[in-house]
Amino acid sequence: QVQLVESGGGLVQAGGSLRLSCAASGRTFSNYAMNWFRQAPGKERDFVAAITWSGNTTLYADSVKGRFTISGDNAKNTVYLQMNSLKPEDTADYYCAAGSTILTGQVFGRAGMAYWGKGTLVTVSS
Repeated sequence: QVQLVESGGGLVQAGGSLRLSCAASGRTFSNYAMNWFRQAPGKERDFVAAITWSGNTTLYADSVKGRFTISGDNAKNTVYLQMNSLKPEDTADYYCAAGSTILTGQVFGRAGMAYWGKGTLVTVSS
């Protein structure tokens, strides 16, 4: 059974940092690009960042460039999202997802993802 399990969410003050983790199990994800999406209350689920398992290629949404960093640990089958300089508008449920290529999430959004985690809530207070 394929599983993506997120962790690391919580409450943080504006300007603070959090690191999210996504543990993958149940199949080999080396042929997929791993993505982070987020969904704020009442809004669409938006692409945040993506990485190939080789780690050679990363993509970011403009809204998080320079503040967020996506990385992966192949040995642990885990993908991370380091979030720095957090803003209240970063408040959302954050989801891990697997897509077929590095561009799939950014181009096709949530419709392009093959697997999803259940999400972890990040709340940034002002």
